[in-house]
Amino acid sequence: MSNTQAIPVEITRAGERDVKIRWQDGHESVYPARELRLKCPCAGCLDEVTGALRLIASSVPQDVHPLKIEQVGRYAVTIRWSDGHHTGIYAFDYLRKVCPCCSDKRQVNA
Repeated sequence: MSNTQAIPVEITRAGERDVKIRWQDGHESVYPARELRLKCPCAGCLDEVTGALRLIASSVPQDVHPLKIEQVGRYAVTIRWSDGHHTGIYAFDYLRKVCPCCSDKRQVNA
């Protein structure tokens, strides 16, 4: 994946819950809020050494949604979630990697 693909030009909400990113290469990613919350890369949600999920999925409300999305430098965003979580830093490379439509295509081609 080239660096060009991981440069967002716009980050907004899609509807009341989801997060939408328009990338420099023209691709548009829409992340369902709960799925994105469950993919939080912070040390409390994901074991830094093993990569194993620490977050218990049933502890995340079905209606979780972003309250605030803030850019972190030129490489990531942090999201304040309605369930009180706010420590995850979502790197743009990571967000592009977990793009729902791109992930589906990779699974089909696997």
